[in-house]
Amino acid sequence: MNTGNLRIDQIVVRLRESGMRVTPQRVAVLRALIGSDEHLSAEAIYKRVHADHPMIGLATIYKTISILKEMGEITELNFDNGCALYDGSSNLPHPHFICTQCNAIIDIEDENLKSLPTDVAQKTGFQIINYRLDFFGICPNCQP
Repeated sequence: MNTGNLRIDQIVVRLRESGMRVTPQRVAVLRALIGSDEHLSAEAIYKRVHADHPMIGLATIYKTISILKEMGEITELNFDNGCALYDGSSNLPHPHFICTQCNAIIDIEDENLKSLPTDVAQKTGFQIINYRLDFFGICPNCQP
């Protein structure tokens, strides 16, 4: 079983333990988010799920996203244009590279950044609940 399926199974268990209904549509939304290397909008999730579940509504997508955000299983990335994208790659906060030309978003896996929240908390005395660290620039594909 790959890690995506294991994570989906774990989230399904948590949903059931919380008294939430686990419908095929909710599982399909989970699969779209967890199984994607992309950061998806609610509309993009809807398009992916609608193919196999034509009766699903956008309201179900938003409700499922809301539940998953409350559970801490996905990250919402809001941008100045009012668009929100959702990252289901990990339930842990992590930094992103964001291209200001093509809007590509790439997850950053850097050992040097993993200790940053702990270091900041120790230096400031803050109890960090959540964080977001994004780097904006021009990706290699868009550079002249």
